[in-house]
Amino acid sequence: MQRNFQRTNYFIILAFGAMLIGFAPIFVKWSMLSSSAIAFYRMFLTIPFLFILNYAINKSFSFKVNNKKTILYAAFASLAFTTDLTLWHFSMTITSVSNATIIVNSAPIFVAILSFIIFKEKLSKGFILSFLITYIGIIGLIYFSNNYINGKFLGDILCLIAAFFYGVYLLIIAKLGKEKSLNIIFYTTFFCCIFSIIPMIIEGGNIFPASSFEWINLLLLAVLCQLGGQYFITHAIGKISASNGSIGLLMQPITATILAAILFNEVLNMIQVIFVMVAMIGIYLARLNLSNSHHKQTQ
Repeated sequence: MQRNFQRTNYFIILAFGAMLIGFAPIFVKWSMLSSSAIAFYRMFLTIPFLFILNYAINKSFSFKVNNKKTILYAAFASLAFTTDLTLWHFSMTITSVSNATIIVNSAPIFVAILSFIIFKEKLSKGFILSFLITYIGIIGLIYFSNNYINGKFLGDILCLIAAFFYGVYLLIIAKLGKEKSLNIIFYTTFFCCIFSIIPMIIEGGNIFPASSFEWINLLLLAVLCQLGGQYFITHAIGKISASNGSIGLLMQPITATILAAILFNEVLNMIQVIFVMVAMIGIYLARLNLSNSHHKQTQ
């Protein structure tokens, strides 16, 4: 009974972390900075808090890894994550928060496909089913959003590309399973901060926060989403079942969609809601299939 209680607690922690990340597109929409500048400050403002958290947990300011290759892998993963964030942030200037969040959450589909191409891992019937369900939902959502005729379709395409790069990021991070989650978060955050400088300069536009509201908005994005959300998820994900973990992670698109409806009047019609639900069922099945396949490989 105590074990079930602990699992429930970890599920709540994971779902809470996913909910915090669901606030990210809201803070992004509120920002007046360029997409790459938002990515930079999201990481830059997180770093001091990672040192504080590390000292609070491990009584140390250093982030020691078990294998030096971890830092190299973290750098490659961060390059993909920076690309993902920059594209995703920019997409929300074109398409809706719900579309952007649902589409980018299809990343597990790309993880499975890349695992098949690179590591020759088999694609199960469960994955093929999840793939079909996910993209039936996404295509239906895009179609009934009329994005293909109102000029917002580009935003959805950028989200799909962002999902691919997020999949690359997840695939590399999965290979660092023996490292402490806080170390992985620190090095990916650090490298993302570095890698976002060049696109921030190239993109131009507003790159310096010009008001106290902007600073507070970026600080909340960093502390709540990048630090809090990521830490809670990585802390809890390995301590509950794959099915519960997949359900808990759905709190991100659910939270983002509800907040967008309230704050930005991005209200979905009934048909869109149906296709969102279809897509989330597909995403759930994809995550479940991915978690189960990784579990079998480690046995």
